[in-house]
Amino acid sequence: MKKVSFAEFGGPDVLHLIDAEEPHAGPGRIRIAVRAAGVNPVDWRGREGQVLSAHPTRLPAGVGLDAAGVVDEVGEGVDGVEVGDRVFGEGESTYAEFAVLSAWARMPAGLSFEEAAGYPSVVETALRVIREVGVRPGQTLLVSGASGGVGSAVLQVARHRGITVIGTAGAANQDYLRSLGALATTYGAGWVERVREFGPVDGALDLAGSGVIRELVELTGDPRKVVSIADLGAPEFGVRFSGAAGSVPDALAEAVDLISKGELHIPVERSYQLAEAAAAHVDSQAGHTRGRRVIVV
Repeated sequence: MKKVSFAEFGGPDVLHLIDAEEPHAGPGRIRIAVRAAGVNPVDWRGREGQVLSAHPTRLPAGVGLDAAGVVDEVGEGVDGVEVGDRVFGEGESTYAEFAVLSAWARMPAGLSFEEAAGYPSVVETALRVIREVGVRPGQTLLVSGASGGVGSAVLQVARHRGITVIGTAGAANQDYLRSLGALATTYGAGWVERVREFGPVDGALDLAGSGVIRELVELTGDPRKVVSIADLGAPEFGVRFSGAAGSVPDALAEAVDLISKGELHIPVERSYQLAEAAAAHVDSQAGHTRGRRVIVV
């Protein structure tokens, strides 16, 4: 099978499309014929060797956590899923023609493989950070870096729960944030004052790692009311860095429910072929994404 792999840590140029042995579903796992794989920041952070403590990597290594596809092997002890089912979920080395998943759910009706591949990690992350920041219905949450995949999910989940959201993003994404129910403003000079014009902030999320932790603490008045998923220096300010995933099966179940009710939709901004994985990483690292980027197999 074809698979994206890297044999050394480094820039996008270390990624290569290779011929590899097919993986197989062990106990408690399923294998899918991959139709699409989500592109996440953890993918290129892993390629650079940034997250070895959380994601130990033995070289050569594959790339990718999220995928959607068709079940073609069911491991021992797995119930409730059959060969031929359309599923989405998390596994390993998903930039490939076949991948083994450790958590999955049946795809909601009407969802394409490309769309489905964009949900698993971002929905789990969005649900986790909303829980960790502790903002309740009727309160206001500030989201820095709100237009990407996690931000798109946070805005919609928060709206569904009765939380007011202020989102910051680039000028080109202001209407997009408003379409998701957020109060929107841009980055750049004066952004703190523009946020203050919306009123008090009860909690804040840093999703972009753009060096705004100090300002988020200032706006909330308490570092315990700020959570970051992108700035490794956040703990220096007393801010929690959230990196350990919660229950992916629970997150997928909630995603299916919200998608089926029309309460959650994360658009695919751009899709890439397997051979274009390096370009996908370059674009992901550049930021300013509206929704998700995916690899199509």
